[in-house]
Amino acid sequence: MTEPRLQHVQCLDPQGLHRMAYWEWGDPANPRVLVCVHGLSRQGRDFDTLAQALCQHYRVVCPDVVGRGQSGWLADPSGYQIPTYVADMVTLLARLNAQQLDWVGTSMGGLIGLGLASLPDTPVRRLVLNDVGPAIQYDSLLRIGGYLGMPRRYASLEEAADYLWSISQGFGPHTREQWLALTRPQLKPDGDGFVGHYDPRIALPFKAVTPQLAAAGEALLWQRYDAVRCETLLIRGGQSDLLSHETAVAMTQRGPRARLVELDGVGHAPTLVADDQVAIVKDFLLA
Repeated sequence: MTEPRLQHVQCLDPQGLHRMAYWEWGDPANPRVLVCVHGLSRQGRDFDTLAQALCQHYRVVCPDVVGRGQSGWLADPSGYQIPTYVADMVTLLARLNAQQLDWVGTSMGGLIGLGLASLPDTPVRRLVLNDVGPAIQYDSLLRIGGYLGMPRRYASLEEAADYLWSISQGFGPHTREQWLALTRPQLKPDGDGFVGHYDPRIALPFKAVTPQLAAAGEALLWQRYDAVRCETLLIRGGQSDLLSHETAVAMTQRGPRARLVELDGVGHAPTLVADDQVAIVKDFLLA
């Protein structure tokens, strides 16, 4: 397997500067740029399989959103929210000198892409939203909040993989080899064991969301979605508890009128590792 290049960029926040890491695949001089952004507690190496499939066509860039993976942690955890992440991506795009780009975002990464794609004069040409939309099922937030940020230590990679699989059934079927590959970058060494590779404090603003805040956020997200003008592909896990079928259908009828693909046997969220999932994204981006 080709290995990506690890790069860093400095981003501004109210407390000063923080460092955001990003993994880069393909020719760094390629003007065709694809940015792939991960979910809430994940990191950029989630996209290794997709990046390898596309790096002949694109310069593929997979950031570790601040607080995750190789990126720094924020001094103030209240900053772990979408506006901070969108601002960081604008800084990243300036570093990449990307005049135009395509975007693949899983869950949180999709909301970041939605924020960027809805801005006037956005550089986003094509947008892939992977199992996320303006309306998010509140029960799903409660489920994720039940494990997010909990202190856990693992004696081995295998133990960590087993635990992460127990909370990730929605990712759908994976071989053991595929799951171990997705698990390794999620861990960092801690003495003779491992801990999760993210700041546990990302859970603080997430757990502060009430049904009232969620409803207000939904109204704002629909407003942003309706402002998107680029071609949009919406992938939904057929059994997703985060993105309802009704919301997905509504997204095909307003705003950018997304093209919808639903994947049976998968919940929240497809990992874009299986050949058929990679082909769906590849066909849309290269059409």
